[in-house]
Amino acid sequence: MNSILQLKGSFEKHSGNSGGGQRNLPVGRYVETKHILGLIDELRTLQLYWSEHTLIKGALVSVYYTSVVAKSNRIKALLCKGSSDPNDSIRGAKFAGEAPHIQHVFTYYVGLDAIAETIARLAIISEIIERDYNGKICYAHIAALNKGQKQYKHHTRLAKTNFINAVVDAYYVQKFSIDFADLSEDGEAIITLYKTDVKTEDIFRTIGIDYLNAKQIDENTVLLRPDEIALLKENAPYLIAMKVRDMREIPVEDSVASDPRIVQIPTPKNEPIIGVIDTPFSENVYFKEWVIYESMLGEGIELEAHDYTHGTEVTSIIVDGPTINPALDDGCGRFRVKHFGVAKKGRFSSYSILRSIRKAVSQNRDIKVWNLSLGSVLPIKPNFISPEAAELDKIQSEFDVIFVIAGTNGDSAQKRIPIGAPADSLNSLVVNSVTLEGTPASYHRVGPVLSFFHKPDISYYGGDIGQPIHVCTPAGEGFVKGTSFSAPWIARKMAYLICTLGFSREVAKALIIDAAAGWNRKDDVSCSIGYGVVPRRIEDIVKTPDDEIRFVMTGTTDAYETYTYKIPVPIYSDKQPFYARATLCYFPKCMRDQGVDYTSTEMDIHFGRVKEKDGKATIASINSNSQGDEGGSHLYEPEARQLYRKWDNVKLISEELKDRAVPRKVYGAGMWGLSIKTKERLKEKNGRGLLFGVVITLKEMNGENRIDDFIKLCMMRGWIVNRVDIENQIDVYNRAEEEIEF
Repeated sequence: MNSILQLKGSFEKHSGNSGGGQRNLPVGRYVETKHILGLIDELRTLQLYWSEHTLIKGALVSVYYTSVVAKSNRIKALLCKGSSDPNDSIRGAKFAGEAPHIQHVFTYYVGLDAIAETIARLAIISEIIERDYNGKICYAHIAALNKGQKQYKHHTRLAKTNFINAVVDAYYVQKFSIDFADLSEDGEAIITLYKTDVKTEDIFRTIGIDYLNAKQIDENTVLLRPDEIALLKENAPYLIAMKVRDMREIPVEDSVASDPRIVQIPTPKNEPIIGVIDTPFSENVYFKEWVIYESMLGEGIELEAHDYTHGTEVTSIIVDGPTINPALDDGCGRFRVKHFGVAKKGRFSSYSILRSIRKAVSQNRDIKVWNLSLGSVLPIKPNFISPEAAELDKIQSEFDVIFVIAGTNGDSAQKRIPIGAPADSLNSLVVNSVTLEGTPASYHRVGPVLSFFHKPDISYYGGDIGQPIHVCTPAGEGFVKGTSFSAPWIARKMAYLICTLGFSREVAKALIIDAAAGWNRKDDVSCSIGYGVVPRRIEDIVKTPDDEIRFVMTGTTDAYETYTYKIPVPIYSDKQPFYARATLCYFPKCMRDQGVDYTSTEMDIHFGRVKEKDGKATIASINSNSQGDEGGSHLYEPEARQLYRKWDNVKLISEELKDRAVPRKVYGAGMWGLSIKTKERLKEKNGRGLLFGVVITLKEMNGENRIDDFIKLCMMRGWIVNRVDIENQIDVYNRAEEEIEF
């Protein structure tokens, strides 16, 4: 087998221009005066409502767009004062409607003067459309204005650019409205308010809620009692952006225990440490020396024997899983664990768990991989991320760590139940369970998240009926099933890749997903098993068959485009006989208050042969991606998401293996290129300096081993090439961790 390669070298940067040209309506489409007048009527109704409801100083306006819209097609000349950018006023986003007619709904927070100015602006454009275009303006009319072929005569009333922008805005806006949250559920709930210019503390004081005693998750998110929710509903229902029930009850899989087996384990040395967030750990087990335990439950909480079971079982897999499950030996060895007990079995508050997780991670910066096998029985919401998942995404962004999360369990009698929090965390690696045959486990739950993002990410063996996972319980050997026990196997692999082999979390995540997907998967991702089932042996992730060349590259997005055109793919008989696959992973900043527009940064991957077009070098991407290319085909937002996973933080592009292979034509010198184009949702440059990891695989069509030729060509082009040899890397790790006595 061939070792995986690391290619190190410099990427080129190009500032570029991620924006489009002059705005216009889609070809063949138009805007009529009657639609403009309808929008004016809706705004006047909103104007009256907000003049009578003065708890906040401005107005919350929900804009229903005609479809899922790109950033370039959001409103630019409406709901703004003067030349201000309406995007700065967005306070949330969701989807409405049913497929295939899904539409974006954005909630804006604006001043009443902005509504008045919008009404006035729409009144002007309705007059112009009626007078100059007989009540209907179309693409050709605006094109003539953009090109100066038709004179615009209304500069004194409204600038031409503002006129065109307002017309295009009106085309994409179906209606203006006010949305009220569904508060039909009983019990305590986590409430998120829209961000306004009035502090949550002041709002609560006005309506009679004791803010000081409220359990605050962040500035605008609190855990409220039913009576407090009733007060909020009565006085300010329009302020509720999101409402979810507190996790309260986390299903913990029951195990079947038997008499203890005599298991011996050596004394720990310098093995990597994995963090575990779970129920308490029992020190009445054979591997207790391998675990540092810290209770975060607080004083005065009484524990029973069964409270220790789940956490101990999970940690037993991480420490010594291959010993008690020889058939699942992954080749990763043993790991030390720092175990944090944050919950009893059964009912508790997710509010307290979130505080504990942040404290544990912030105070243990040396731990890079964390296992979380706790999850809610409740299904996730379709239009926003759970507060638990959002906090985990925030922690991962702040502390350069990765969480491996169980995909949560359902009743085998029920089918296709959505996954529960926090398995909707986008930056985390979410793991579902499969049987030994690779089919979804009987208890599995399904994605996607926010109607778009692939969750779970991958799957692994978590036991099932007649196929239990062996664990160590406080009472002896146990036999279990559940996603709680598939996740720690992946945490082991992640820790091996990051801590032992020295990969970044971005590359490690990409390697896991890439290995699970293999060939012929593209973006045909299952909502049940994700990209696929991860191979059992670590060698199958960091080594390849002799006819494959796999290499990893890392970089940072310091400009619009980060690229290289210097990847030298070998040439034989004037052809390049290779299939290609590439997987990209990155950890974007996430914003829960933006609803379905949760990820702040888009990285668009282009990988393929470099060719000349109109005197410029371009990449003929293996997935025919032309987004951002000069002269490339225009795609509307739904198509860009479907075809190229726009705004997803995982991108996998792959060619199909065919029965009859046709070697590729060589362009120019035979170079291939990799380009990462970065786009932002908001003005903040959250993607600047963001790390990415790419895993690329080339498969020789004739079964030949070409890795030595590839290495030589790369070194001729200035790349530093490192073979990742497992045995050598383990030796390097051990030496680096040796204690030195003076």
